Amino acid sequence: MGTQTEATPLLEDGVLEDENSGLYTGDGSVDIKGNPVLKSETGNWRACPFILGNECCERLAYYGIATNLVTYLTTKLHEGNVSAARNVTTWAGTCYLTPLIGAVLADAYWGRYWTIATFSTIYFIGMCTLTLSASVPAFKPPECMDSVCPAATPAQYVILFLGLYLIALGTGGIKPCVSSFGADQFDDTDPKERVKKGSFFNWFYFSINIGALISSSLIVWIQENAGWGLGFGIPALFMGIAIASFFFGTPLYRFQKPGGSPLTRMCQVLVAAFHKWNLSVPEDSTLLYETPDKSSAIEGSRKLLHTDELRCLDKAAVVSDAELKTGDYSNTLRLCLGSQIQKVIHFFLNYVLRQTDALTKLL
Repeated sequence: MGTQTEATPLLEDGVLEDENSGLYTGDGSVDIKGNPVLKSETGNWRACPFILGNECCERLAYYGIATNLVTYLTTKLHEGNVSAARNVTTWAGTCYLTPLIGAVLADAYWGRYWTIATFSTIYFIGMCTLTLSASVPAFKPPECMDSVCPAATPAQYVILFLGLYLIALGTGGIKPCVSSFGADQFDDTDPKERVKKGSFFNWFYFSINIGALISSSLIVWIQENAGWGLGFGIPALFMGIAIASFFFGTPLYRFQKPGGSPLTRMCQVLVAAFHKWNLSVPEDSTLLYETPDKSSAIEGSRKLLHTDELRCLDKAAVVSDAELKTGDYSNTLRLCLGSQIQKVIHFFLNYVLRQTDALTKLL
């Protein structure tokens, strides 16, 4: 790593030949206790049903609330259409912003498993609170008498919105982590498992759509015909099932250790790229600064395939003439690893842009 000629390529083909035939995974994954995991006993499709079940039930719970929430506020809380729409839009927007919190906590401190577990519990508490607000007479205003519709009291609003925003916080810890945690169950250094990962995402989005379909049809019908307490209680029950399913699969999971704050790495890359804005990015990505090791320098992580997205950030991994002359590559605000840049791009594209795009469509 002392000179540019010693820099090794990013993991272009994603294959570590000398580890593929081993008994253990080659991507650095561990079990719940931090020990290396056996390929034959963990991960792969044996672990995915619990993760897919968690996502399906969580989406059923979310859409079971979001699809018909305006109707609930206008018919049961006696709000006007404008006020109800504003409250729902604010709540939905919060649901799209909180994943930034969950993403940072998962990547920097807790890991994906404990982030999902913690925020799923918060989500379930919010669902139970919302169900109580729709079921207990003291927690909701009386029914309309002729044309007189009593407004909800401040205390009733507090209970309702406490439940809703606990749900918003809960979904923020689940949404950015579940798909990535599912991907962690497949070893990128094994060509066979890497192919299976693509199928996992197909089933993942299928699970989302199944949950949304059930909510927008059956759950909505129950809410309007059998009562809102039952209509919110059923999604709460499914959320409880989702948590139980997720914990049940713990012995089968593969875990990636948290690798530090992605925001810190992002700032380092942005500053380094700014310092080298006048340098050209080589067409050959193997010329970018990188560690000679096959594993990533970021703890608990693995090297990602080089992408042509946001190539301007690759300037941060270009070794300048001054650095080449002095042999000093220690200033992380001047020179970053190519694998670090790919992690930043992955974080930006998957967490920031996705949530911003969803929020833009919502508004």
